Amino acid sequence: MSDAIISLHNLCYTYHAQQDAALRRPALSDVTLEIARGSCAALIGVTGSGKSTLVQHLNGLLRPTRGSVLVDGIEVVGVDASDLQRLRQRVGLLFQFPEVQLFERTVFADVAFGPRRLHLERREVRTRVIQALEMVGLSHEEYAQRSPFELSVGQRRRVALAGVLAMQPTILVLDEPGVGLDAAGKAEFYAQIQRLTSQGLTVVLVSHDMTEVMTLADTLFVLHQGCLVMQGTPREIFAQPEALHGYGLAAPPLSSLLMHMRRRGLEIPEEVATVDEVYHFLTRKR
Repeated sequence: MSDAIISLHNLCYTYHAQQDAALRRPALSDVTLEIARGSCAALIGVTGSGKSTLVQHLNGLLRPTRGSVLVDGIEVVGVDASDLQRLRQRVGLLFQFPEVQLFERTVFADVAFGPRRLHLERREVRTRVIQALEMVGLSHEEYAQRSPFELSVGQRRRVALAGVLAMQPTILVLDEPGVGLDAAGKAEFYAQIQRLTSQGLTVVLVSHDMTEVMTLADTLFVLHQGCLVMQGTPREIFAQPEALHGYGLAAPPLSSLLMHMRRRGLEIPEEVATVDEVYHFLTRKR
């Protein structure tokens, strides 16, 4: 892949649990993949398949037992302290329910926490906070001096995202970003992610929600028992329901419905896969 910002080669990782070494099962086994700069890639798989373990290698929280991890030009294996700091500035991680990690009295202070730890000048900190809030659709004038605890869950999640973006990462890792949000909150959050990828940010998405990855991702990587078992575009992956079923997964309801309709003889183009595409297709057919 040209211009890959993330390259994993034969990545293996085994947790050093207090048990007989012979009984340990690797959390990751020989995972090789590449993620293009500016894309949105999703990792899918049942619980325990290795998704969260994999993304924790991207900013050095975990180091490979074997193999290599190259992230935006930095080799994670054997990385020194200075490169590790650079790596963690480039890779922003937003774990599940990030809104519970908000703790400052104001939205401004929470978003500014990371940049201040970089010992930036006050003007630079302020600029980053304003830009980050605007990037997630929150007006600085309206929200900066409000308490984050007065906001809705969706707004708090966007504040948490702004705190990551204020560090100006080149890669954003999202672990189940839609969990706990209602339909409106999800739609707002998805719109922010799509806007960020359109601006060149690389997004790595961990999700159990197949509709979510169909909406957001350019490329899917399917993990099963620590192994990479499928990869391709969402359309390519979800067109193989039997294979997905074997790994404990199912295609999004809309993909399954469209496949069933095609099998019944309805002439629906293969490139029609999302709600918007279905709407436009039906509108043209009238």
